[in-house]
Amino acid sequence: MTMPSNDHATTVLVVEDEALLLFSISDELTAQGFVVFEASNADDAVTLLTAHPEIEIVFTDIDMPGSMDGLKLLALVRERWPPVRVLVTSGKKRPTRDMLMDENWFLPKPYTTAGVVAAIQAAAQ
Repeated sequence: MTMPSNDHATTVLVVEDEALLLFSISDELTAQGFVVFEASNADDAVTLLTAHPEIEIVFTDIDMPGSMDGLKLLALVRERWPPVRVLVTSGKKRPTRDMLMDENWFLPKPYTTAGVVAAIQAAAQ
């Protein structure tokens, strides 16, 4: 796989409540040269986004425990951090284009780790 085309490492926040998926995706993104932060729910993701303005891409599951799901996180990111690109995933819900706010992406589960990396590389362009 190719590295992101820019001259700095793209910073990605992976938000996933299933630990095995979280670690698998994070490890592969790190191996591909991305800087990766991890959160197991949207509340932790907001804390990380606030503390790390270098985050450029969020990859989030829709279905998560906590005060908000991935779609509410998407809306909050659009409001508070508009330059951040958001890629959402779910095995249960298929969001509409309006829910994704047009400029964002959806990757249905089940997916491969390579598929996630490819989608994030595309988002980093």
